[in-house]
Amino acid sequence: MDAVVVLVLSLCCLLLLSLWRQSSERAKLPPGPAPLPVFGNFFQIDVKNVSQCLTNFSKVYGPVFTLYLGMQPTVVLHGYEAVKEALIDHGEEFAGRGSFPIFEKINKGLGIVFSNGNRWKEIRRFTLTTLRNLGMGKRNLEDRVQEEAQCLVEELRKTNECLVENFMNQEHRSTISPLSSLACISLLVLYFQFNSSGSPCDPTFILSCAPCNVICSTVFQNRFDYKDQNFLNLMEKLNENVKIISSPWMQVCNNFPSLIDYCPGSHNTALKNAEYIRSYLLERIKEHQESLNVANPRDFIDYYLIKLKQASHNQQSEFTLENLATTVLDLFAAGTETTSTTLRYALLLLLKHPDVTAKVQEEIHRVVGKHRSPCMQDRSHMPYTDAMIHEVQRFINLLPTNLPHAVTCDIKFRNYLIPKGTTVITSLTSVLNDSKEFPNPEIFDPGHFLDKNGNFRKSDYFMPFSTGKRICAGEGLARMELFLFLTTILQNFKLKSLVNTKDIDTTPVLNGFASVPPQFQLCFIPV
Repeated sequence: MDAVVVLVLSLCCLLLLSLWRQSSERAKLPPGPAPLPVFGNFFQIDVKNVSQCLTNFSKVYGPVFTLYLGMQPTVVLHGYEAVKEALIDHGEEFAGRGSFPIFEKINKGLGIVFSNGNRWKEIRRFTLTTLRNLGMGKRNLEDRVQEEAQCLVEELRKTNECLVENFMNQEHRSTISPLSSLACISLLVLYFQFNSSGSPCDPTFILSCAPCNVICSTVFQNRFDYKDQNFLNLMEKLNENVKIISSPWMQVCNNFPSLIDYCPGSHNTALKNAEYIRSYLLERIKEHQESLNVANPRDFIDYYLIKLKQASHNQQSEFTLENLATTVLDLFAAGTETTSTTLRYALLLLLKHPDVTAKVQEEIHRVVGKHRSPCMQDRSHMPYTDAMIHEVQRFINLLPTNLPHAVTCDIKFRNYLIPKGTTVITSLTSVLNDSKEFPNPEIFDPGHFLDKNGNFRKSDYFMPFSTGKRICAGEGLARMELFLFLTTILQNFKLKSLVNTKDIDTTPVLNGFASVPPQFQLCFIPV
């Protein structure tokens, strides 16, 4: 009985302490809904659609407000003005990386995306410099993307061969004479050519392979065949992790991190997948160590290993093998899934809006023609295509609440005192869906990025890569890939939906960390 009394008193003291702590913090922080002890505002948040909840809160508490995600306060910035003021006007003060427990377990504060302080500054500076040395923003990287775009086209052409292959693999093929088989195959080929049909395919993995190979050629110096089993395993685990980390369960785990350590669930699969990829990368790093030529670096890993040798005398150096593996993992994951998901969503939207597709293809054929590959110089002569790609990124809202930021020092922001280390969420949804900048933002319309004369119109509200000090390091490469991959696909294929366009649903199936499009199939019909 005494033990029960002690337990009850302890719980009461814990609750009172939590209430006192929250009330003292809240007096200085921006306003927000009253939190519960321990649970904070968790029960007031729809983990299936966090960005919509933030919009609802902003209508009550304004563009800057506080939520308690568990016991920790989080400041939310909603709307272009608040986001710009923080990330651009006070960029240094808001340049920290906020709490994201699942990634903290995976990255352990290393790498380029989830590191902080001097470590982040050094690794980011080195990464940007090295990527420029390897061709980022230069013609040789464009050549690499163009070559990969042609490989992608050839792989998509093979989807039209599937029906023939399936026919030949049927059990009854042994009962058909060689002459009859040849005749049937000929008829199938003619059917594809003259009936404008094709074999349906799910483009998920094919579209993941292309941007991943661009990263691999930069990091490893070589690309993979699209049927390479190691490559397919890596793609599968990356794709699975995006789905897991965007799920409602992971939103719960990120609010209550102890669940990650002590509860079963899909987060354990995400951790195993990340470890699988890390182990693979460590093997490739070991191969590079054995064949390293300091006078002739081949790729990102070589440049890093040279830097590691130069800094070996400095015990405080941030350049370690573990940090290398995590940095490469960051480049590998961020450079693959964000671009491939955007490409996949773009095809879904183009299926849904055949009028847009027709205008883009007309522009491609007029500017590029059929007998040469699209190049980045073409973009300035293709305003509608450029506007379409921007509108895809705006409309899909890939990272609705951005990656979390944190303030690097105590800062007075709009008359509120935000203590050093406080996590800050910036709602990119509120910027990309601003109705003053983009009329009818819920509608997919390339006209959002065109002026009255049909010329491309830039917008400061276009922030799919975030903005400020923590803007995506691979923004330039991603823009290049999206333009070259999409224009090359549309130059070579008509897109055929398996369902009526009005029945195509573009609503994301997951909308947590990232907006994940529904699975779909289409036919790529050669033109």
